Amino acid sequence: MSGYIDIVCNPYTPWVLERKLMGVDEDFKTQVRMSDDMRNGVEIEDYMRRMDAAGIERSLLIAHRCGDLNVKGSHHIPYEYVRDVCNKHPDRFSGLAGIDTTKGMEQLRELETAINDYGFVGAHWYPHWFAIPPDAPQIYPIYAKCCELDIPIMMQVGQNLVYSKERRLPSVAKPILLDQVAIDFPELILIGIHIGVPWTDEMIAMCWKHENVYTAGDAYAPKHWPKQLVHYANSYGRHKVMFGTDWPVIDPERAVREVGEFGMRPEAHQMLMRDNALRLFKRIPGAQAAAAEE
Repeated sequence: MSGYIDIVCNPYTPWVLERKLMGVDEDFKTQVRMSDDMRNGVEIEDYMRRMDAAGIERSLLIAHRCGDLNVKGSHHIPYEYVRDVCNKHPDRFSGLAGIDTTKGMEQLRELETAINDYGFVGAHWYPHWFAIPPDAPQIYPIYAKCCELDIPIMMQVGQNLVYSKERRLPSVAKPILLDQVAIDFPELILIGIHIGVPWTDEMIAMCWKHENVYTAGDAYAPKHWPKQLVHYANSYGRHKVMFGTDWPVIDPERAVREVGEFGMRPEAHQMLMRDNALRLFKRIPGAQAAAAEE
């Protein structure tokens, strides 16, 4: 089987690293066991070859916004950079618009532009870069705009690592904090990425409780996914879990291979690796037609 969709992918290219827009230091690269040949970035064309080898048809590429740019150590990948990559390879990439909660109405307008003009398919937010939890009032206008645009918003939940010793960030996004958000915005698709480690049981509980809450197995090699997550994705939660790598953290070939070693039910595997993403990210080309065929 191929045609997989990776819903969490960073544009880890030389262009991005040269401009210090990734925000990770050499210690972080060592912690995630990054090979020497990757440390200066990987060109998009080279990454597409990795996607091909893994059977990944499309990756959702994040134009991330990491912190208030008035604060040292913050960085944003321009929406226009990700837009241009997606336009060059429309069959392989779709964009996700990073969120900066300090920008007020300007962020709302920029999100509209990203979705309506650039063809992005969803929003992405890092709570820890802004030191505010998922139920903070500063993010609520973004949730409302996502409802208006009918797009999902994903956010990192669980712990975060020390990406750079110059800027240590707090872990502020326990998955249980999605509870009130899901209550307040029942029509909003909320995706807790990074599987909520070390609070994966909370992430599963939120997915089970709320029909609009989902998760993704990314940022951790599948062989290290908590057993309860694998069981959930293979049984009563098969419609709730999506596949991701958080490239460059996890190599796509390794991720696909290790998911295959779970021995999942064919239907559950298909939903994890493709169908759930197409159902939730309605703006992916062909997504609505694919959902109609289910």
